[in-house]
Amino acid sequence: MRHALLATIATSLSIALAFGAPAALAQSPTAQTAQKYDPTKPYPPYTAPKLKIGQPDLQGFWHNTTLTKMTRPAGVKSLVYTEEEVAKIEQEMVEEIEEGNAPTAADAPAEYVIPKDIKPEYLAGGGATGGYNRFWIDPGNHVMRVNGQPRSSIITTPTGTAPPRKAGATPAPAPEPPAFVKLLGPTPPRGQSFDNPESRATERCIISFGRNAGPPMFANGFYNNSYQIVQSPDHVVIATEMVHDARIVRLNSKHRTDDVRPYFGDSIGWWDGDTLVVETTHIPQSQQFMGSWKDLKVTERFRRVADDRLYYGFTIDDPTLWDAPWGGEYEFAALNGKMYEYACHEGNYALQGILEGARVMEAREAAAARKASAKPAKGKP
Repeated sequence: MRHALLATIATSLSIALAFGAPAALAQSPTAQTAQKYDPTKPYPPYTAPKLKIGQPDLQGFWHNTTLTKMTRPAGVKSLVYTEEEVAKIEQEMVEEIEEGNAPTAADAPAEYVIPKDIKPEYLAGGGATGGYNRFWIDPGNHVMRVNGQPRSSIITTPTGTAPPRKAGATPAPAPEPPAFVKLLGPTPPRGQSFDNPESRATERCIISFGRNAGPPMFANGFYNNSYQIVQSPDHVVIATEMVHDARIVRLNSKHRTDDVRPYFGDSIGWWDGDTLVVETTHIPQSQQFMGSWKDLKVTERFRRVADDRLYYGFTIDDPTLWDAPWGGEYEFAALNGKMYEYACHEGNYALQGILEGARVMEAREAAAARKASAKPAKGKP
């Protein structure tokens, strides 16, 4: 009975996502005739429009693409950039876009050499044969602003990064990165990344390789940083462009009491005035955040601050790793368009190639081991 009910809910929400929100839940005329505000200034007085079901209207298509990273760059002391620093950072991106979109010289070497100072977002997408052209990636072109302030990091701690862990705290091991990222580095140790399909959720298009869906949610600095929010009286769905991940938030509910840990954890939510509060526990180890998962609780807050802006704040709480909760904040901007199907598996042969490659490596290693064992020891005939 329980499974049938969940299936019905999932089917209904899938229809809503595929064809848009039902008329009864549609955005109010105020939200649809968006009056943009100046993101360089503090929030203007604003009252979020209401849906016909009485909830503040968060629905629509949003994106969180930004040049501001989760943690503060080395050497930057302040959470807030000066306008001169913002201009310099954004101009550098303009120049990178122009350079990346320039035609390839006819006499360019056939094999691309990765520059030493390349940014991480380009390392994953560019590189040797099969990499992405600059046109296909979207690391952002503006510094993130919150209430008008240009931010140097999403995390708002004094250092712009996670606070020190408790003495003796043992974080979870980092999850395996996607195969295409590992192939750009040293050969991985055997018995890890490529050995079986269970470690390759990304290539199987089960979940994304970034933290787009969260919690907490971050732009991945690569592409597909768009979202759709759909509301109903009892649920809120946050659909993510990357691999079409979807988080279903149960409103006015309680957390599960077992230790089952679904992808993206177990999310419940409630309204605090015009703010949607989402609390997530039961996060799986494969989706750990900075070493925390088993005792991790993530609390997120969504509040519409303008027709085309959505405030997002998050709090990280794990008493086994940190002495006190900490977190960060940023703004979603309205997406100028719709979010389309990710279609991850159309013509995708990555998983087959990965597993076949692992078997070839195993065969080579076995042959080398047999050859080594057949050699006579030094000094013996």
